[in-house]
Amino acid sequence: MTQPPQLSQLTALISVSDKTGVLDFARGLHALGCKLLSTGGTAKLLADAGLPVTEVADHTGFPEMLDGRVKTLHPTVHGGLLARRDVPEHMAALKQHGITTIDLLVVNLYPFEATVAKPNCSLEDAIENIDIGGPAMVRSAAKNWKDVAVLTDAAQYAGVLLELKNGGVQQATKFSLSVAAFNRIAVYDGAISDYLSSLNADGTKAEFPAQTNARFVKLQDLRYGENPHQTAAFYRDMQPAPGSLVTAQQVQGKALSYNNIADADAAWECVKSFTTPTCVIVKHANPCGVAVGANAAEAYAKAFKTDPTSAFGGIIAFNCELDAAGAALVAKQFVEVLMAPSFTPEALALFAAKPNTRVLKIALPSGAGAGSHSGRNAQDMKRVGSGLLIQSADNHELQFSDLKVATIKQPTAEQLSDLMFSWKVAKYVKSNAIVFCAGGMTLGVGAGQMSRIDSARIASIKAENAGLSLAGSVVASDAFFPFRDGLDVVCEAGATCVIQPGGSMRDDEVIDAANERGIAMVLTGVRHFRH
Repeated sequence: MTQPPQLSQLTALISVSDKTGVLDFARGLHALGCKLLSTGGTAKLLADAGLPVTEVADHTGFPEMLDGRVKTLHPTVHGGLLARRDVPEHMAALKQHGITTIDLLVVNLYPFEATVAKPNCSLEDAIENIDIGGPAMVRSAAKNWKDVAVLTDAAQYAGVLLELKNGGVQQATKFSLSVAAFNRIAVYDGAISDYLSSLNADGTKAEFPAQTNARFVKLQDLRYGENPHQTAAFYRDMQPAPGSLVTAQQVQGKALSYNNIADADAAWECVKSFTTPTCVIVKHANPCGVAVGANAAEAYAKAFKTDPTSAFGGIIAFNCELDAAGAALVAKQFVEVLMAPSFTPEALALFAAKPNTRVLKIALPSGAGAGSHSGRNAQDMKRVGSGLLIQSADNHELQFSDLKVATIKQPTAEQLSDLMFSWKVAKYVKSNAIVFCAGGMTLGVGAGQMSRIDSARIASIKAENAGLSLAGSVVASDAFFPFRDGLDVVCEAGATCVIQPGGSMRDDEVIDAANERGIAMVLTGVRHFRH
């Protein structure tokens, strides 16, 4: 078996678009006696810094051509990368053709993703930023990982240089570098496919590409999925949006479970849509209590009143700092997950005595709140048998100007405020959704029933069980009332003002019923089904 080369015999080929950190890395390689090969602008950077570097064109004996489109696509390069050092026939072939081995490859690719992200990117600009030689070299080196270390990210430089100083790059490191390289190529090719697949024949962009290529990075394996017999793992987008759940810092507590993550996301998405101090309590993916207040303590106290029974073991989210006063109230109950943008030291000290509570700190995205889509997914995806449903995310934010009063009775200013609040909560409740509210807090939530009437009845039962009166409340329905019977149920429960999308064939019947009962009704023109 051929022995690995000594450091002074190593050859490194460096060809990078993003030159961050590469000069220091090249200096480190040179100090260890490595021979440096390079191309174009990278070679000039190294030469200007006084490093001895050989242009690839001189190494191959073939000049760059076609405006740089062809420079490393040559047997001298790929033979040096692909030859297995433990196969005598490979080494004999290299000797026969005068090819030397290449032991380190340092490549990052043309900035295709950054180019197509520009608003005025043309197809020509995109095409010219599709790297050909770089991915080809990366694949060659990654395939021959036992003999070649391939670096595709500046974050890898320091670790590899340290191992070289200690005698050589370890096999485990070479394998992980190879995996990272193939992953990078997959992401790069996926981005190209996504972009080109989204273009129509006339050059315009389609909302949904002809082919989609999902790319996610695993954050952690989970103990199990929704149920103990299911396995699970947690992944994040390649470029996560600021203020999204995957950016959370876990301050304390056990590892998050599959259900914890799903419920925490529901709570966080809901709470960050409010601008005033708000608390959202979620159980089984549905808000069971939501309220605004002057501070975290008041918001929590009001949210908890909605459904104290369901709040036990719930997921709690705040969109404001949690201080000692708020933490003292929350700490009285069993909480699975607690989230806020920040915590005072006193608040964290209170929960230190409850080590099983998972405490997450998540920075709110810039511009978070009503009317902002910051930190939200642009699309939603749902798996079906051997397929995938993709839709634009429900990021619609209702404005006062969108409301259409459909009844003789007009809502008061206070009712309008509660209507907007209840509508925002209903958006995050599983359909069929009925949400009673008053004074900036939920009073009863009916979720996920096959019948809208049953959701209304359950919401009123929840309020009764919590000792809350629905007299004079407002109610939000996530979709239209198909018949007047649903409206009659919420009116009998005590609602005096209703917000709903409208759009039923029987809208006139429902509006007549509202006028008959002397209540106000406003229409949004938008529904919020959440399955």
